[in-house]
Amino acid sequence: MISNDEQNLKDKISQVWKSSQERIVKTQASRGNSGYVDLHKVAIVSDSLALINEKIARDLQVASFNKKNHELYLAVYDPAKPGLDQLIKDLQKQGNFVKVFLVSKDSLEYAWTFYRFVTTEEEKGRGRVAISEADVVKLSQAIKSTQQAHDEIDKVIKVSTSDSLEVILAGALALRASDVHFEVSKIGAKIRYRIDGVLQDIDSDINPDSYRLILNRIKLLSSLRLNISGSQDGRFSFAMGDVVIELRVSIIPSEFGETVVMRVLDPRVIRLDLKDLGMRPDDLEIARKEILSPHGMILNTGPTGSGKTTTLYAFLQKVARPELKVITIEDPIEYHLNDIEQTQVDKNRGYTFANGLQAMMRQDPDIILVGEIRDSETAQVAIQAALTGHLVFSTLHTNAASGVIPRLTNLGAPVSSIGPALTLVIAQRLVRQLCPKCKIHLNQDAKTKEKLENFLSTLPERVDRARFSSVDLYKAKDGGCLECNNTGYLGRVGIFELLQVGEDIEGLIEKKAGEAEINQFARKQGMVTLQQDGIIKVLSGITSFEEVEKITGALEWW
Repeated sequence: MISNDEQNLKDKISQVWKSSQERIVKTQASRGNSGYVDLHKVAIVSDSLALINEKIARDLQVASFNKKNHELYLAVYDPAKPGLDQLIKDLQKQGNFVKVFLVSKDSLEYAWTFYRFVTTEEEKGRGRVAISEADVVKLSQAIKSTQQAHDEIDKVIKVSTSDSLEVILAGALALRASDVHFEVSKIGAKIRYRIDGVLQDIDSDINPDSYRLILNRIKLLSSLRLNISGSQDGRFSFAMGDVVIELRVSIIPSEFGETVVMRVLDPRVIRLDLKDLGMRPDDLEIARKEILSPHGMILNTGPTGSGKTTTLYAFLQKVARPELKVITIEDPIEYHLNDIEQTQVDKNRGYTFANGLQAMMRQDPDIILVGEIRDSETAQVAIQAALTGHLVFSTLHTNAASGVIPRLTNLGAPVSSIGPALTLVIAQRLVRQLCPKCKIHLNQDAKTKEKLENFLSTLPERVDRARFSSVDLYKAKDGGCLECNNTGYLGRVGIFELLQVGEDIEGLIEKKAGEAEINQFARKQGMVTLQQDGIIKVLSGITSFEEVEKITGALEWW
């Protein structure tokens, strides 16, 4: 076994040797009036590298590592190599001005490692990248827990860093992760998955060199610049049979390097049937009635990651028919829907929510989805669309359904138009579901039964209270089980708050009533709040009091 001191000595000798080779090549370049470059210190652009076939590049000991306008940068180890002159002539015939740089053999070997990131022409035509789909499928079927994901990632990184991204993605898909986080520290990087809304550590021991290669591969797949360490956003996709998995990538600089978050968009996990959303029968009846209306505006509100997009997509799938034209404008398109025209915000081309919505109105639509109402112009155009015979779906960021109306007023929407246009407001959150394999039964004492009776008395008549006259209560098991990755919870379900806008609410809007007044009035009219719906799901054995309190705040009725 090699000791740490021996390994450190070997590393130092290797570094000295590499430095001496670079000095020799640099001296040769200066004597021959040639350029010199150390490819370890510059960006290797995959599109430029792809201009020369990998086998030819290795045979001729060259690498086309970058291109600016028509100037192609060509790294060369031996300028006298037979066949090199012909290669340069061929590149010039393609309209390139070839600028030659002398490089060391070690420098070239480093550049050639980037060929594994080069996308083939066939893959470019499909808009996808060189991810080993077979490996991802095989691994995703084998991984059953966060511990197995950790073991597989740890094992592959020690053998081949180039294959580690497949394992990381396979683990995310197998464990139903919505996001993959790469976080850096002084000693290296760690990977965390967001599963059921909660971040879980997967691997905390990735050395800086391995992480740098993973980071570079993510950048290349996402068409991001390797030599930029600032904020960058991109995306890439790969196929698993007939299913296309998309990953939305966000990179930002931090104290010790660049951190990455990849949003996993797996169409297999999105539930597009209304009955699967988690709405109670009475709420579902209200929603069905309003979405089948020929015109009006339905707004969904809640924080990022609360399931708003899933709910609106389910609505679209319910109302879309061959005789109707349905158009969306999203930022970005998260899931592709059949028989619906989906467009995406493109700020570089001036296609925003506001002017995109105006353009859509000229396309003779029946139903419109606007990803988010962010500004006054979008709000006013959306309201006008709802008033002129269109059914409009959109989202708005407020904490409760009653906050939507003051928010629209603050955005400059005409008070006289909000009431007639707005038909339904939905607030929603996601709560974790108790693991059916290990959830623990709670004993009910006299005090608990009294609380239950008091709570049921607060519910409006439209809620079927009779079914809760005798209930079983459960909580999560500490430490969970293998089925739920030792969390006590498995999957998530929505809790909802539906505010119908009728004549009485319109009167409050015209009076410019505040959020508290609207909320109080709506509850008197029979609105079930988010927290009430959460507690109903506790009484149904779906989730726990602790989870509802975490999502909605201190329990008002319990």
